[in-house]
Amino acid sequence: MKKAVLVIAHEGFRDEELLETKEALEKNGVEVKIASTELGEAKGKLGARVIPDILFQDIKMKDFDALIFVGGPGGVQYWDDPLAHKLLKEAALAGKVSAGICSAAATLARAGILKGKRATVFPGDSQELIANGANYTANHVERDGEIITADGPSSARDFGEEIARALKG
Repeated sequence: MKKAVLVIAHEGFRDEELLETKEALEKNGVEVKIASTELGEAKGKLGARVIPDILFQDIKMKDFDALIFVGGPGGVQYWDDPLAHKLLKEAALAGKVSAGICSAAATLARAGILKGKRATVFPGDSQELIANGANYTANHVERDGEIITADGPSSARDFGEEIARALKG
C-alpha cells in the first residue's frame, strides 16, 4: 500500500485542500498521515478540526511515497522552512511524489524543486513560482513528472486524484 503524508499548518490550513485531497487518496487505496508542528487539535480556516498523526519534524521520507503540502493562510509558514525544503529535495531526488496545493506550491518553488518544471499555484502567488524558475501554467492541476501542483480549494479533489494516479505509476 502506498503511503502519503499531508503537511498542514496548525492554524489556518485550507479545509477542502486537506479533507478532499485526503478523501481522494484514501478512496484510491493510499494510506494517509497528517503532519503538523503540534499534535493537538489543528484548526482549518473554515472551521475543520483534525488531530495530526505525526509531528512535521518527525517525517522520514523513507516511510512515505508522497509528500504533500496543504495551502491556506497558515501554509506560508513552510515557504522558507529549512526542514520543508530538505524533505522536498529528498523526495524529489528519490523519485517520490512532491505536491503542493494553493499557496503551498510556493513552498516547492522556494525549495528549488520547480526549476524548469510546469507548475501552478493560487493565482495571487504566481510570481513566487516564476521568480523561482517554474513554468507557471495557471492550470487548475499541473503534473510534471512526480511533481504535482494545484491552484486552490476548488481543485482539491482533482489534485488528490492526480496524486493517486502518480502513485499507481
